[in-house]
Formats: sequence, C-alpha cells, structure tokens
Amino acid sequence: MASAANPTKDSGNSSLNAVSSNKHGSWAIPLLVVALVVVTLAALAIGAFPVSIGEIWSSIIHGITGQPQVDTAGSVLWDIRMPRVLLAIVVGACLASAGAIMQGIFANPLAEPAIVGVSSGAAVAAVVAIFLGLTALGTWMLPLAAFIGGIVVTFLVYSLSRVNGRSEVLTLVLVGIAVNAFAGALIGLIMSVSNDAQLRSITFWNLGSLSTATWGSVLSVLPFAILGIIAMPWLAHRLDLLALGERAAAHLGVDVESFRRWSIVLVAMLTAAAVAVSGIIAFVGLVVPHTARLIVGPGHKLLLPVSALTGATLLVLADVISRTAVEPREIPIGVLTALVGAPVFFYLLRREHKRRGAFA
Repeated sequence: MASAANPTKDSGNSSLNAVSSNKHGSWAIPLLVVALVVVTLAALAIGAFPVSIGEIWSSIIHGITGQPQVDTAGSVLWDIRMPRVLLAIVVGACLASAGAIMQGIFANPLAEPAIVGVSSGAAVAAVVAIFLGLTALGTWMLPLAAFIGGIVVTFLVYSLSRVNGRSEVLTLVLVGIAVNAFAGALIGLIMSVSNDAQLRSITFWNLGSLSTATWGSVLSVLPFAILGIIAMPWLAHRLDLLALGERAAAHLGVDVESFRRWSIVLVAMLTAAAVAVSGIIAFVGLVVPHTARLIVGPGHKLLLPVSALTGATLLVLADVISRTAVEPREIPIGVLTALVGAPVFFYLLRREHKRRGAFA
C-alpha cells in the first residue's frame, strides 16, 4: 500500500513544484520595493504646494522625533500628504492581496472583492452605520460594520455560486452582479432619505476616495494589513496545493473547506478595512494579481507579496493622478480604477470563455 501511495504523492509534489516555479522571483520583490519608494517620494513631492526631497526628509525627522513642524511644507506633508500616501499604500496592498487570495481559493481568475459583491456589502454596512449615526466604537465602528457586511456577502456569494461542489466562473460573476445591483439599490434608498451631511459621506463610499485620509484612518486599517502579511506564508503553500485541485489538496493534507472558510474571513477583513476608509475602489483586486502573475508566475509564495507591493504602488500612483490631473478639483480614485479595470475585466472574461470553449 505504501508503494502505491508514493507515486501519487511524488506526482503531487512535482505538480506543486511546477505551480510554484517563479523564474523572475529573485529580483521582483526588491525592484518593486524600490518602485514603491520612488512613487511614494514623488507623491509626497507633487501637489498644489510643491515640496522638495530635502523638505520631505526634514518633515519625516521632525515627525519621528516629536518635534513640531515649523514651516508650511512640513505641515502640508505631515498633516495632509503623508497620511494620504500611507493610506493609499495600505489600501492598495489590502485590496490586491484580497484579490489574489480570492482567486486562489475559488480557483477562479475572475474572482475579485468588488466584482463578486464583497466591497458593495461592506459599503452597504458602512453606509447604514453612517445613516444611523453609530459611533459606539469611535474610529473602529465603520471598519467593524464594513467587516460584518463584507463577510456576510462573501459567504452568501460563495454558497450561491457553488454548483456540484465547485464554484463556477459564470455563476460567480452573475451572483456578484446581482449582489452589486441589490447593494446599489440599498445605498440609493438610504441616500434618498439622508440629510445633506449624510449624503456627502455616502457619496464618498460610492465613488472611492482618499481625500479624507488622517493618521487615525491609517491606524484603523493598518492592523488588518499586518494580519494579512502575517498570514501570507500560511496561505501560500495551501493555495498552491489547492491549485492542483480539491481532491489532490485534500490528499496532501489540506482541510479544503476549513481552509476556504478561514481564507474567506481574511479576504473579508482586508476588503472591509479598505472599504471603511476609502469607499469602493474597484478592480484593484482583479488587475493587480494578473499583473503579478505575469511577473513571477502562479506560485503564491511570491504572488501574494508581489501583489501587495504592486497594489500599493499602483494605488499611490492613481491617487497622484486623481488629485493633480484636474486641479484644483479631484477625480475620485474609484472612477480611475474602474476606467482601467473594466476593459481588463472584459478581456479576462472573454479569454476565460474561449479557454472553456464557450465561443467555439
């Protein structure tokens, strides 16, 4: 019996090695770290009030040592621009990581928190909290409400999209469309009975923006991002095994359903935390993991951190464009990501159809 089991295990290991191979992995992460630093410095420097690199460094030193910001440049950087850039980094990393994890656990290249309704569910819960004036937990109230909404919708979509024990691409997308439509209707209903102050806050959730960034909002979402980073090594190996198929993963020691449930909770936490401080920023979780796969391949050991770094870099860049392209006005960052992400989604959907023979 032992000899009969070995070939299967060896076959699984060889397939796993194929899944995990990343020919560009040795340079991808250092290069992306450098790119993130460069884009971050550019984002801090560019704006209605230009700031030099020397002033950026001086402001950082003053902030770290607790000294007051003595000039206008320091105040602009420390009070306005730094929280916004850091929030873009954290939100981009959370959304991209959530997308990569979701695609892995559903074995579905079209899975993404916004497309399948997770972001909309989180936004609805946050909007309800705004409308009801719930402030019992201070800055943690909106992330908590968004988390509850996100996780409820995630499990709902997961349950409704499973056909014969697996999640089908078209079913997942169609369920997501229905959930997004229902969530949009609920938000519209709440907006119709809201006062002016509530209406302005709710509009922010619909369009997505980092304009209200503060150090408090950065600190409220940072623990979720750190949790995602800590979980990456545990997730990566199991996601690689799951890529071999549910039966093979179970044979190699993965409790598939339990792993999926905990992964879904993590995706909901990452997405809800991001949505709670930035509103709905769609397609980051779809486009970035596909970009990361082009760089390092399908192995999740590198795919997850590369997705996080790429998401952070791209969202910082998008935020710079959103606040400088039509100064003094600002383009909602969710609009920019949708303009880029929607065509990419259509391309991926058509490619998936062709791969499955739908257009044959």
